Amino acid sequence: MMHVVATAGHVDHGKSTLVRALTGMEPDRLEEERRRGLTIELGYAWTTLPSGARLAFVDVPGHERFLATMLAGVGPAPAALLVVAADEGWMPQSEEHLVALEALGLRHLLLAVTRSDLADPGPATVQALERLAAGGLADVEAVAVSGRTGAGLADLTAALDRLVARLPAPDPSAPVRLWVDRAFTVRGSGTVVTGTLPAGRVAVGDELSLDGVPVRIRGLQSLKEEVESVTGVARVAANVRGSFTRGTALIDPAGWTMTDLVDVRLSPAAPSLEETALPAEVTAHIGSAAVGCQVRPLDGKVVRLRLARRLPLHVGDVLVLRDPGRPRDRLRVLAGATVLDLRPPPLGGRGSARERAAWLADAPGAASLLRTHRFLTTAQLAAMGVTPPGAPVAGEWHADPELWAGMPDRLALAVEGYGARHPLDPGMPLEAARQALYLPDRALVQALISPPLAVADGRVVIGAPTLPAPVAAAVSRLRAELTESPFRAPEADRLAALGLGSKEIAAAVRAGALFRVCDGVVLLPGADRQAASVLAELPQPFTVSQARQALGTTRRVAVPLLEHLDRLRLTVREGEGLRRCAPASP
Repeated sequence: MMHVVATAGHVDHGKSTLVRALTGMEPDRLEEERRRGLTIELGYAWTTLPSGARLAFVDVPGHERFLATMLAGVGPAPAALLVVAADEGWMPQSEEHLVALEALGLRHLLLAVTRSDLADPGPATVQALERLAAGGLADVEAVAVSGRTGAGLADLTAALDRLVARLPAPDPSAPVRLWVDRAFTVRGSGTVVTGTLPAGRVAVGDELSLDGVPVRIRGLQSLKEEVESVTGVARVAANVRGSFTRGTALIDPAGWTMTDLVDVRLSPAAPSLEETALPAEVTAHIGSAAVGCQVRPLDGKVVRLRLARRLPLHVGDVLVLRDPGRPRDRLRVLAGATVLDLRPPPLGGRGSARERAAWLADAPGAASLLRTHRFLTTAQLAAMGVTPPGAPVAGEWHADPELWAGMPDRLALAVEGYGARHPLDPGMPLEAARQALYLPDRALVQALISPPLAVADGRVVIGAPTLPAPVAAAVSRLRAELTESPFRAPEADRLAALGLGSKEIAAAVRAGALFRVCDGVVLLPGADRQAASVLAELPQPFTVSQARQALGTTRRVAVPLLEHLDRLRLTVREGEGLRRCAPASP
């Protein structure tokens, strides 16, 4: 079992010294850092706790100039070790770092009061615990320690063991998102990217995506040990092809939504910022990424962020918003921003921003998303990081329940309206119904079909087809003529005189009022079976001419009618130009 803890605290309060004392490793990687005694870049070290759990530290710089680097280190970590020096107490960067942790929503902290060999740790401990309690962290454990003499290190190690034992268990099946906090080249291997894997599983051979580029994991290390696979939480080094930088993310592309536009709810980072409006441009931090973004207020504490580049995000992710242009004596971490929607709709005219903010009043989740987007697939919801609210309504589609409940009535009205506008059409085409109801898939139309609605030949119909009164009257006149001569189909000019054009005939055939033998030849329904009975009385086999005479019709009608009977297997061809009626079924 591995855990990852990031350090936090004011510059020169002994964070790196403490990590060095706990692990026996040098977290400062740069020569300049060791020469100046100042952490500039992220450092990494690890140890084994008394419980046997392995603990990796991400050591962050404390200087205010490197706040962005600090956020890159603590962003992916599930817990933090807050360091305050006994001889200096609570300092400006102590506040800025804690504000950043609070904005991230990080609740698992341990307080280490360092330099206890130089001053009484009591006052600094009380001061720090009071500040933590004011931020809702009243149960943080505090340990006095000296990294120089080693006093209190055993107590600190035991406290770290208790801290990590309280951390929630990561989900090994979660989609992978590893924010790259370091990228470098190894001779003979190529590019190596490192980061903290909070959950999920990465294995050699996996096909993932890094900065939108498909990559294959060629090799893996965790704490400098070669591994075939690793599950979160863990420090990971992955060997891939390509050139990448800090702030990119190694992801399972199906598990995340890539977006550069999000609606978020703000949580001001400090009471003094409650009424402070965000500037028009800020820097958004998540994981190791730092991205410029434009701010559009919607209403109150709900804003829309336009990110400078696309990031892989989930609903519920927290971005830390920072104003790097604020004076150094003022907090630059302004707010945490909880992602509410990853695909926000365009805003319309006056009042649309406030309406959108009201729409987002509920907690983020599937219900809120479906209210906005109406229909989302199981895969789309998963990529947004939310659990589907129940079974799909059709295929993989989920729908807003209130909207879906009213859809059958809307479909019936649409079909009725279509029938009124197109009286000779047999019904409303499925595609037309989909468009009329603004549905993303025809399968959703099919799912709405129930009596009296039905689907026939790709069209939605209401009950049995009916004919407009003029067409029904024309068919009635034709029926009277065919009753006397049932196989003498009228010519085209006679049909036209009766008021039966091609559309009217098609409607009558679909309604079952006429039987079309072929184009231009129509008879009454059942005429084919009646013809077969007449032909059965002829000497078998018979010719087309004999059939024509028996039926009292013309060759124009007899030939296609006989071909139709052949297809029904009521007649069978026999020799050149001969047919015989098929034996009656027993």
